[in-house]
Amino acid sequence: MKKKIALITGASGQDGSYLSEFLLKKNYKVVAGDRRSSRNDNWRHNFLNISNKVIYEDFDLTDIDSIYRLLKKYKFNEIYNLAAQSFVKTSFTTPISTSEVTGLGTLRILEMIRCLLPNCKFYQASSSEMYGNTTTQSQNENTSFNPRSPYAISKVFAHYATKNYRESHNIYACSGILFNHESPLRGEEFVTRKIVKNLCEIKIKKRKYLELGNLYSKRDWGYAKDYVEVMWKMLQRKKADDYVIATNKAYSIKYFVNQCCKYLKIKLKWNGKGIYEKGLDTKTNKIIVKINPKYFRPAEVGYLKGNYLKAKKELNWHPKTNITKLIKIMIDEELKRL
Repeated sequence: MKKKIALITGASGQDGSYLSEFLLKKNYKVVAGDRRSSRNDNWRHNFLNISNKVIYEDFDLTDIDSIYRLLKKYKFNEIYNLAAQSFVKTSFTTPISTSEVTGLGTLRILEMIRCLLPNCKFYQASSSEMYGNTTTQSQNENTSFNPRSPYAISKVFAHYATKNYRESHNIYACSGILFNHESPLRGEEFVTRKIVKNLCEIKIKKRKYLELGNLYSKRDWGYAKDYVEVMWKMLQRKKADDYVIATNKAYSIKYFVNQCCKYLKIKLKWNGKGIYEKGLDTKTNKIIVKINPKYFRPAEVGYLKGNYLKAKKELNWHPKTNITKLIKIMIDEELKRL
């Protein structure tokens, strides 16, 4: 049987790396489409031992010629668009480049699929950030979007572009609205990895304290390795559709810090309020968690919790890893690196 060929954009990132590993185990031929600069630091593929199994191709979502050349070169069966300027806070200072990559980049791929590979199946990585300041207790596929950052606005554009090409051009195109999903492969600029890394360094006395922004933002945190499986499942159905992927549980950043400290056997107590709130190590009475206003977003999103019932019913998917196990996985791997 002929191998399926899949293109993964943003293949060097957390999700792209786990998805590459997953598809290789499914006997796919995997093409990693990334800007050359993104491949200079290929530590995730090395960590997963897949660097010599993936085909690397230069690819830039802002350059339609590079998209055209790659889709002409390979007859892709599936394309997973995971590439984006994905750090929300950065999008406030780089709104135009964020929209070029995250929004218009998706449209460029869809148009090239329509012109060159109309039978190719397309997966778009949508984001829970699209919901913004929602008033609902949990968000599903029918919840209205209220984006609060240039990143989220770009993701909403890409989400509706995907839906439009499905409905107007009969392209098999679907979006996974993924809520926060973490792992040891998360970049250090993301809050969960930052918390884990900094607290591990505090534990072994390599760092004095951790600085954070809003402790009370609540997020639905899952395990990235669980989530890439459902990306693939979305493209195996007869009919394309959009799905929320989440755990249906929300925890604050402060809770995440507390649980990390508990696993590391650091006894933490909190004093103060607002920007003066501090976390102290009860053993030494030293401050190990501080609030720094520079880490607050210009427009905060306070609460997100996803309802994955549709994915459970139609894709037979559910999250396998709870937040306690996720923290253990992340800390155990971080301590090995130090």
